[in-house]
Amino acid sequence: MQKFETQIQYWKHQCLKEVAKSRFSDTLIEDCLNIPKKIIPGKIPTARCCVYKERAILSQRVQLAMGGNKANPNVIEVLDIACDECPAAGFTVSDGCRGCLAHKCANACRKNAISFDHNRTAHINKALCVECGLCAKACPYGAITSRQRPCQNACSLKAISINPDMSACINNDKCVSCGACAAQCPFGAISDKSFILDAVDLIKKRTKDENMRLYALIAPAIATQFDNCKLSQVITALKQLHFDEVVEVALGADMVAQDEAHELLEKGFLFSSCCPSFVNFIEKNYPELKELISSNLSPMAALGKYIKEHQPNAYTVFIGPCMSKKAEAQKENVKKYIDCVLTFEELVALFDSKNIEPEKLAETPIDNASFFGRMFAKSGGVINAVNEVIKEQNLNMEVKSESADGMEAIKLAVLRKSKNLTDCNFIEGMACRGGCINGPACIFHKDPSIKKLENFSKESSNKEIKTAVNKKDEQF
Repeated sequence: MQKFETQIQYWKHQCLKEVAKSRFSDTLIEDCLNIPKKIIPGKIPTARCCVYKERAILSQRVQLAMGGNKANPNVIEVLDIACDECPAAGFTVSDGCRGCLAHKCANACRKNAISFDHNRTAHINKALCVECGLCAKACPYGAITSRQRPCQNACSLKAISINPDMSACINNDKCVSCGACAAQCPFGAISDKSFILDAVDLIKKRTKDENMRLYALIAPAIATQFDNCKLSQVITALKQLHFDEVVEVALGADMVAQDEAHELLEKGFLFSSCCPSFVNFIEKNYPELKELISSNLSPMAALGKYIKEHQPNAYTVFIGPCMSKKAEAQKENVKKYIDCVLTFEELVALFDSKNIEPEKLAETPIDNASFFGRMFAKSGGVINAVNEVIKEQNLNMEVKSESADGMEAIKLAVLRKSKNLTDCNFIEGMACRGGCINGPACIFHKDPSIKKLENFSKESSNKEIKTAVNKKDEQF
């Protein structure tokens, strides 16, 4: 059985597995209400105050596994029942307060939110406080500090606030669905909607329709995720799920690298289009720079487009480490090419729902992409691939690039471009620090992942990007 890093992943996995199993057996409607009790049949709680609260939380997880709130366009949602264990956030007075006579903190407060007790210790009235921070700046002892929740600390875009009931609230106008908040929540109270039911329906449809072709498009980061088996065994497991073909999205990366190199030569400046959260950030915050985003589809969408143009009866399921890809797949220019998006966590749940054990299967090799396409999963990979295309095709161009990994770096890079404070002509943006191999829906987040990705990339027989791209017509 696949191991997980955290108990949160385990509970999420259990819900996904049971939902998928019920859908495969056509008993989902009858089973969905009983899934929490099936997962926790006893009366002894394991993580919360009582087993009834644990089941209530699992009920919300089941709802997310079934697609979540249809009225909410965001693919990231808050499980409000699970979101109540964090201490009150905001500015607080520590024991460093000396009860001084100057009362600079109170003088700085415009809302009269600060009072003093009989020991002259300051207190902040949360009902009046607007979290402006002027008191903290005024205190000569630094005794007033700001304490934020992990989800708020993780969100560089300040898209998370706290409701009166102390649950987190996501501002969809600011959120770019990067999933950083979900990855950092210690209670798993923020998570991504699942489209595992759509995947199950496609698999069931394939078993009945011999003319249909079902493609699994696997992100290169998959090479870092399965510690208990080889990637070649995972490919075999996907075949047992009735996928006709398993194709590397890294081949789409090779295709995009070629096109972006030529577009850069033509336009003189580009933002990469590979990371949907990066693209979303620019579109929401710097609409005047939208024209500088590469017009190319992401590797996922580019590969899906190519497959569907060459296989009219094809259906495509992307499998990767990214929550934001679920949002990308709903865009008008993408949804006609990608039928479903799954995460690595959801893939494991699919295997377990059908009792498929990859570690016991024979190996099926895969070799669609180049070294450079596979290395798209690492920060700097897009830049290296574009430079490789320039070298292979002898293009007359010098790339002055910047790799922005993580939303803080992205904010700075785009800000500098907006103010013409950079001489870069190509900016690669990846919302996840280190690249896709650290995506929020990875099963594992380990330092050796980079080495595993490099080793996997070196195994490619396609030593040049043009070789992989030229061979693609033979594969479909």
